[in-house]
Amino acid sequence: MTVDPTPPTATAFQGIRVDSAELHIVNLPLVTPFVISTGTMTSKTFPLLVLRGEGIEGIAEAVMDPQPDYLEETIAGAMEFLRGTLLPRIVGKRFSSPYELAPILTPWRGNRMAKAVVEMAFWDLWSKSLNLPLKAALGGVRDAVDVGVSLGIAPIETTLEHVDEAIAKGYKRTKLKIAQGHDVRLVEAVRKHHPDIKLTVDANTDYGLADTAVLRALDAFNLDYIEQPLAFDDIQDHAKLQASLKTAICLDESIRAPSDARKALEIGAARVINIKVGRVGGFMAARAIHDLCAAFDAPVWCGGMLESGIGRAHNIHLATMANFTKPGDTSSASRYFHRDIINEQLEAVNGRMPVPVNGPGIGVTLDHAFLASVTSHSEEVRP
Repeated sequence: MTVDPTPPTATAFQGIRVDSAELHIVNLPLVTPFVISTGTMTSKTFPLLVLRGEGIEGIAEAVMDPQPDYLEETIAGAMEFLRGTLLPRIVGKRFSSPYELAPILTPWRGNRMAKAVVEMAFWDLWSKSLNLPLKAALGGVRDAVDVGVSLGIAPIETTLEHVDEAIAKGYKRTKLKIAQGHDVRLVEAVRKHHPDIKLTVDANTDYGLADTAVLRALDAFNLDYIEQPLAFDDIQDHAKLQASLKTAICLDESIRAPSDARKALEIGAARVINIKVGRVGGFMAARAIHDLCAAFDAPVWCGGMLESGIGRAHNIHLATMANFTKPGDTSSASRYFHRDIINEQLEAVNGRMPVPVNGPGIGVTLDHAFLASVTSHSEEVRP
């Protein structure tokens, strides 16, 4: 008898063919305006991508803004890049893993958010084809993740009320948005009322080295970290600032790739890294940054961009990886939206967000009827 030496599972999976892609522009009104140092948001507008293959849907949302106020990418530019360049190179092709997308995505400079939405949608499609939850495909180790709240800029008394509400709901971390002139007094007031909570601040790039004295004054309030105090594209000056502070700096906008994280940690520009999968170009880069930070003994956490339930589900699965040891931004969706575009409710319980498990992949499903009502534009890409 002749024995076939090839294990049956070695050839059982032939990859998945991407048959078509749909792009939607979605606009979700926010429950309350969200104010940070760079502006005010009253709604969340984003591209939603659906990849279809062999009877399965892979879904992801992009996180660029209508205008380049977070990073350089815009929705209009991303839509053109997706429809004209990336998706025609994906649709009609078969891929055995998300890593086979790299030769298509990496030659193009920048545009990491547009690349990320393609890669993330394929991760969802691929993990569904394998009947795996996304967290298993990514190497996650938890069934729920610690989450905190991010509080926009508001009068001090209003902020104190919001902090009280967050604590009452059991959130594991409170993050205050700060800006020049709205910083030390705010943090002092919150810390006076709540001396023991895990407290952080996010400057959204509003300061410079000339403001070192103000930032140093925050050392008095036992903050877990100060997030992105200096310019969005800076690493070097953050190293100078970190050397003068007791409080850890956490970098967000400055970290676009694993090489940025390596440089920042090597020169002491930060002690904590915020990983936003859209900002860094997808899960492949996010995993690499996660592993690199673990090698430096630097904790990471999963940042948020006011995502709908689709992006929120992706973030929750990512945050199950081992070095995500600080609470992330994936708090309850009801804090932001009256109604979400998914059928499931992503709600934290005592500061813990369960991993969505309504099927494989990201574990949530689109509410197609409601999605249609908040979609301003749709188009399809076929071979």
